[in-house]
Amino acid sequence: MRPDELPLLPPLEAAADTLFEPLGIGPLPGPSTPQQFGAALVVLVAGEPPVGLCRIDAVGDLAHLEQLSVHPDHTRRGLGRSASHGYGELTLCTYRDVAWNGPFYASEGFVEDGPADDWLIAHGLQPEEPVLGRSGARVLMRRAL
Repeated sequence: MRPDELPLLPPLEAAADTLFEPLGIGPLPGPSTPQQFGAALVVLVAGEPPVGLCRIDAVGDLAHLEQLSVHPDHTRRGLGRSASHGYGELTLCTYRDVAWNGPFYASEGFVEDGPADDWLIAHGLQPEEPVLGRSGARVLMRRAL
């Protein structure tokens, strides 16, 4: 990510979140701010201008996939596949039963490791906003890198 791309990322995340609306999931919390993207361990973008993003935050000595967003006009093209960046494993919180969430990540080698909030709290983070849990099970998944 280049610094000049920071203002483009919140609208990209918001557009990607519209994919959940037909499933009755939402309204979701607003997108990350440019400051939150700027404070991340790493933000990877695909496209110019960006049509996909991956935000990874450091949580202690772990790398945690905080956000993976692909603009609806660019889905189903493999933009969301992950790669190693020097950490032993990657974790993420996701919907267990949404096809492009839990099952997608399982196909990429992620394994479910319990409720999302349990993991977040155990690592000194805030639990997810309650609206996320109203639309299905939220789980922590992990994958060795």
